[in-house]
Amino acid sequence: MTGTVTGGSRLGPAERTAALAAMASRELDVVVVGGGVVGAGIALDASTRGLDVGLLEARDFASGTSSRSSKLIHGGLRYLEQLNFELVREALQERALLLQRIAPHLVRPVPFLFPMTHYGWERPYVGAGVALYDTLGFTSGLTRGVPGHRHLSRRRALRLAPALRRTSFTGAIQYWDCQVDDARYVMTMLRTAAAYGAHVAQRAQVVGFLREGERVTGVRVRDLEGGGTEVEIRARQVVNATGVWTDDIQELVGGRGQIHVKASKGIHLLVPRDRIHSLTGIILRTEKSVLFVIPWGRHWIIGTTDTEWTLDKAHPAASRVDIDYLLDHVNAVLSVPLTRDDVEGVYAGLRPLLSGESEETSKLSREHVVAHPVPGLVMIAGGKYTTYRVMAKDAVDAVAHGLDQRVPSSCTDRVPLVGAEGYQALWNSRHRLAHTSGLHVARIEHLLQRYGSLIEEVLELIAEDPSLGRPLSGADDYLRAEIVYAASHEGARHLNDALTRRTHISIETFHRGVAVAAEAAELMAGALEWDSEQVKREVEYFTKRVEAERLSQEQDSDQEADAIRLGAPEIVPVVLPERA
Repeated sequence: MTGTVTGGSRLGPAERTAALAAMASRELDVVVVGGGVVGAGIALDASTRGLDVGLLEARDFASGTSSRSSKLIHGGLRYLEQLNFELVREALQERALLLQRIAPHLVRPVPFLFPMTHYGWERPYVGAGVALYDTLGFTSGLTRGVPGHRHLSRRRALRLAPALRRTSFTGAIQYWDCQVDDARYVMTMLRTAAAYGAHVAQRAQVVGFLREGERVTGVRVRDLEGGGTEVEIRARQVVNATGVWTDDIQELVGGRGQIHVKASKGIHLLVPRDRIHSLTGIILRTEKSVLFVIPWGRHWIIGTTDTEWTLDKAHPAASRVDIDYLLDHVNAVLSVPLTRDDVEGVYAGLRPLLSGESEETSKLSREHVVAHPVPGLVMIAGGKYTTYRVMAKDAVDAVAHGLDQRVPSSCTDRVPLVGAEGYQALWNSRHRLAHTSGLHVARIEHLLQRYGSLIEEVLELIAEDPSLGRPLSGADDYLRAEIVYAASHEGARHLNDALTRRTHISIETFHRGVAVAAEAAELMAGALEWDSEQVKREVEYFTKRVEAERLSQEQDSDQEADAIRLGAPEIVPVVLPERA
């Protein structure tokens, strides 16, 4: 299978209703619990093997870890120091696949400068590691897809990154990795799974498991958008792909099971591009891990931290201490230091690390594990964003083992995501597209790098209503049509979904989305059939969330930050499920 399909990939309100009805109407082959990158990958892998698949997500797609990453597709250069060559090789093979075959419209190369601080031993040591990194990047049938590394003197490095303080480093090596819009990638993967027949529903919370004796035979689901009604969905196999919630879902079955996950908090800052004068990303060593300065459109992403988190999993909070840690470390090498006034946005995410002997989260495993804790239930945890496809393949292999039928092998290494087919040809024709649509070519490039060949659907909205071709007032990187499209095609059910995950306005603007909230809510209202009261309610809840996040980021401890962040109510609260 080498092609892709686009029909049936829409994730609008009607499609969600139909998906829940279809899941409740018959026994599925497999139901996946969790709508992050791993759950989405499993749904796509299973549906492209011909299985009858359902996927359920309690909140919005990618609303947990999968929208709060460093937004990198990379091999993990630091794992070479841990001599974990196989993990690096596997991740670099996936990087080549995603960049060149699976999602060329969403994954793109990004350069990084690695400044060195010692004379003599450091350059050959780091150089050997980066050379090995490049070598491991070659994989059967594919080129590496990114340029090779190069050694730079301090003078040449300063030409690329004038923002670096001359006395802070002795020379540098430049190498390449890739980056991705993490939340958009997950949503696009779910649209692809839907196009291949998967039934996908968000705001549908699993509150219990169905049992026949010892065997799990399905799940009990509460429709959080449908007045809290409960339905039973039967499946021959259930997969728990809930990341940091793995242990919580296991408790619904009974006991902690075979997989134990510890949450590690990582926070990121966004600052405007003009605050750091550089043509390349930068990677720095810290006493605990590494710190990235990553180019992101008109911004830089600076991250990340690595600290244990035992508080609320849905809304991990960044404290003043976290923010100051990142600013202190990046300022150690900048000639013009950043201040808190330069910070546009802050986001915090949790890594689901497999618990081991070490108490330090930075030393816990990034490997993944698949287990069968009870008959009919498969659990998968660990891993990293870049290797989601391998994790999904392993999980569906375990599902296949539990089905009494022959299941084809995985083919997702040859299945492009929706929007990938024809992307390069459209990119080459972007000036013609600009002329025929009436949009500036820069707008067309922006849309192509977010939607690929699905750009035609966005342009159709603008053709029907030219006012949608205008930028949002207060977030002019995005067109009004993108907000409408988020609600009608991409599964955005609420204002926060559109401003935080379908776009990144909530972290890419100093007002954090508040200035565009009313306009965006009005744009979503048509597709979601909101009345004026619901529009007002959406704006109110979003504004309260931003206020709580801002205040939490002034606190000195995780406990204080968490308490304040939890003060903002959720517009669709999840329920407390019954324990087995």
